[in-house]
Amino acid sequence: MSVEQVGPAQIAEALPPAAAVDALRQALVDGYDPATDAARQSMRMPHGEMLIMPSAVGDAAGIKVLTVAPADPGRTLPRIQGQYLLFDGTTLSPRMILDGEALTSLRTPAVSFAGVKDLLVGSAEPLEAVVFGTGPQGVAHAETLKDLLRGVREVSIAFVSRTRPEHLAPWLAAGSPQARAAVARAGLVVCATTSTEPLLGLSDVRSDAVVVAVGSHSPDARELASDLMGAAQVIVEDLSTALAECGDVVLAVEDGSLDPAGLITMRGLVRGEQTVDDHAPVVFKTSGMSWEDLILSRAIAEVIAPL
Repeated sequence: MSVEQVGPAQIAEALPPAAAVDALRQALVDGYDPATDAARQSMRMPHGEMLIMPSAVGDAAGIKVLTVAPADPGRTLPRIQGQYLLFDGTTLSPRMILDGEALTSLRTPAVSFAGVKDLLVGSAEPLEAVVFGTGPQGVAHAETLKDLLRGVREVSIAFVSRTRPEHLAPWLAAGSPQARAAVARAGLVVCATTSTEPLLGLSDVRSDAVVVAVGSHSPDARELASDLMGAAQVIVEDLSTALAECGDVVLAVEDGSLDPAGLITMRGLVRGEQTVDDHAPVVFKTSGMSWEDLILSRAIAEVIAPL
């Protein structure tokens, strides 16, 4: 049996970033509950980590296998490498193999903005955004944000990192007065780094800021301080996943700053069953889940090779 191989260019052409955001939201509106998703499996290796992410949703099933290398600015290969194998959920036959790195680069920011889309498109005022991280995920978040808000509102994006990138501007040095001022003005802050220690606390952000923390799926690593997590309206993809994998959540709960009973789910927010407002910052802490890769893989397959 011949299985079609789909590379990065085909993925990008088949499913633009804003369409990926809407595909994830539609799956939740249609009734999918992330609490039923299969758990991510992780295996430590001598030179990194292997992730195995199976899922089944409706008429599709699939599994993503990725390797993740330690953070290393001198590394020439991609930090994330792998493949996604999509199956027909009825016949269980292999349907398509997709580039795992490209799929992850599409999925991660799509999840970030699927959870907070209503907060971002609900105003026509210009938006100032700050993205911590200048690697592939930082860039992908900026591109997805621009695609999502095209024709809706103007957006200006500043990148913050420790070292100056050659390809991104405007850039601000992490910890500099300029970076702190940009964060203090920003309506949206995205943290897409490999940091294990907090980058931001409550006093750093606007009282009505939207903050998306992407960087880690490890329970002992975080990008946001406990005082911010405790004061914010905190959205997660799934309660049990967040309490097992999301260090920003886990550590704030452990030190008593965050009450897990107050967590808001992405599903509840998208379906209108839960709400947030502008009386306090909104934090969306993501980890990435298997169902999200499957939904986007199915959407790509429907464009490239419809059944």
